[in-house]
Amino acid sequence: MTLQHSFRLAALLGTTLVATPALAVNGHYVPGIEGLSAAAAPPAGLYYRAYLMRYDIDSFRDAEGDAAPGNSGSVNALAHRFIWMTGKTFLGADYGVETIIPMLDVELDLETPAGRQSFDDYGVGDVFVGPVILGWHGEQWDATFAAGHWFDTADFDADNPASVGKGYGTTMLTLGGMRHLDADRTWSVSALSRYEIKTEQDDTGITPGDSWLVEWGIGHRLANGLELGLVGYDAWQLEADDGAATDAKAERHAVGAEAGYLWPTVGVMLKGAVYHEYDAEGGGLKGLESEGDAIRLQLTKFL
Repeated sequence: MTLQHSFRLAALLGTTLVATPALAVNGHYVPGIEGLSAAAAPPAGLYYRAYLMRYDIDSFRDAEGDAAPGNSGSVNALAHRFIWMTGKTFLGADYGVETIIPMLDVELDLETPAGRQSFDDYGVGDVFVGPVILGWHGEQWDATFAAGHWFDTADFDADNPASVGKGYGTTMLTLGGMRHLDADRTWSVSALSRYEIKTEQDDTGITPGDSWLVEWGIGHRLANGLELGLVGYDAWQLEADDGAATDAKAERHAVGAEAGYLWPTVGVMLKGAVYHEYDAEGGGLKGLESEGDAIRLQLTKFL
């Protein structure tokens, strides 16, 4: 990397790295929080699901995928999700609703034109309300469609790249499917996609471009009930931000492993996964895109 290139990366960090937390890719949804069997809606009932995630940032990448040296950070997130599958049907699908309340703690150490600076923020993030979950179920397959909106409810500071609020809202559309590969339903492949459409960020006048993310998994359930599998995610910003200083578009790719177990007698399911991001390219509001490793725990309780 040339000295001129290094200066350009430092300038990007000082002027355009805003609207994190770095967990998301140019939007609100956090990749990698679902994993195996994510595209299958649960049976009728009320569910509580908790997502605990730790994301360690190794570097920030520019539009060419080059790292800005000397930058790191971490994000700790706890998201509370409530799902109600109503027992009613629509278009032949089970119908449900949901809401997500995320809690975030963000710390960043960045090399800026003014020198090395530390940024941090914590609190309740933007809240998601989903009035539509549709789940179809076949003998060897499941399919899901959902729609909802991330509301601009959290505090946002355009001068703080660790701000837990985004400063804009996001409409999120979900479509996914899962296929069981054997009659005993011990092998499965699944993919869950999220399409995000953003509103204007009032503090900057910038409208982030649409983005698309796919979480995928290949799983095998053992005779003792333990499910193991390969998981990953791929995320792309599809449109350049309207009004931003750059027309670059962010993307991020990761692969990992997951293990999960269901205790049907107590109505509890626990999953754990690790992800390694092997490629990232910067763009959008942030100018740069984080690249790192994540650990995720997921607890589901039937209420």
